Amino acid sequence: MEPDVLGPPYERQTIDLGTDDEGPVVATVVRRRAERPTGRAVLYVHGFVDYFFQTHLADFFAERGWDFYALDLRKYGRSLLPGQTPNFCRDISDYFPELDAAAEIIRKDDGHDTLLAMGHSTGGLILSLWADARRDSGTVDGLVLNSPFFDLNAPWAVRRPLAAAVSRLGRRAPHRILPFGLGTVYGESIHSDHRGEWTYDLAWKPLAGFPVRAGWLNAIRTGQRRLRAGLDIQVPVLLACSTRSFRGTRWHDNATLADAVLDVEHMVRYAPRLGRHVTLARFDGGLHDLTLSGPAVRKKVFDEVGRWAEAFLAAGPTAPAGPAPTGPGLTAQSPTDVDSTVGKEAPSDSRRSAADAATSGG
Repeated sequence: MEPDVLGPPYERQTIDLGTDDEGPVVATVVRRRAERPTGRAVLYVHGFVDYFFQTHLADFFAERGWDFYALDLRKYGRSLLPGQTPNFCRDISDYFPELDAAAEIIRKDDGHDTLLAMGHSTGGLILSLWADARRDSGTVDGLVLNSPFFDLNAPWAVRRPLAAAVSRLGRRAPHRILPFGLGTVYGESIHSDHRGEWTYDLAWKPLAGFPVRAGWLNAIRTGQRRLRAGLDIQVPVLLACSTRSFRGTRWHDNATLADAVLDVEHMVRYAPRLGRHVTLARFDGGLHDLTLSGPAVRKKVFDEVGRWAEAFLAAGPTAPAGPAPTGPGLTAQSPTDVDSTVGKEAPSDSRRSAADAATSGG
């Protein structure tokens, strides 16, 4: 490990992934050690137009004895090399080699006996498919999904017929730039130069995102179809999301209290298709990245993740108060600070244009 751009106590290790049609390819593992390690570790995977900068998340786990690892995927953040197409892939499985390598570093090289994987948005989709593909390997002991990207945030005609046409284009001309965009509302809601409280590198996480390319959208759509058909993840899953979505293309204060990127009802709808043991927790006032929500909501998110990990992974500084909930299908936890209603129609704000919404992800 070598020093990371975040400074001590963060270190990083580069994973060599060979070459593709754009040249050398790498991924980057960032590590933050706990002062009193417990043999447990977290592997965090970011979303689209993103990279790891959420040091408060690492602090939360490290204070509880978990060594924290974050993976900047190929062509993202620390792993983006000159001449590469930012954030591009042709298939979700392209990311499996760096996930396998990161898990080997955590388990074999660093000797951890418990591994919790945590993914945000597109990272949640990627980890879900990876955990399903590695379900018989014992690589992962639990999965936390923070506002996972399970469907395109658009009307049905855009999500299905138009997306199918774009997917065909993605196979013929994968680098073709599409006339869609993420917009700036979510970026404005979190960055300290605008209306948020967080500071991060806008070269790696631009306010309006990177150009959306046909090959990437085809990869996302293919992965989402695979997930919606049903996975068989063998480990416990916690799916966390906001109680509502904001669909405006211009700034409104409601964007500070909702998911301004994805439709949270898609997450709720497809949660049972992940596996046999899924817990759903919804947070009123949560942003798209729940860990970047306002302080009060953020605390509730961290408290819930901590309780869930203690219950299902027998982890944490204290033993769980009672037996962990069991049973097939979806388990809706209901602490007083979490809205765990399944299938409730969330209120929305102004409507997003179909073109912009078609590629919303994070």
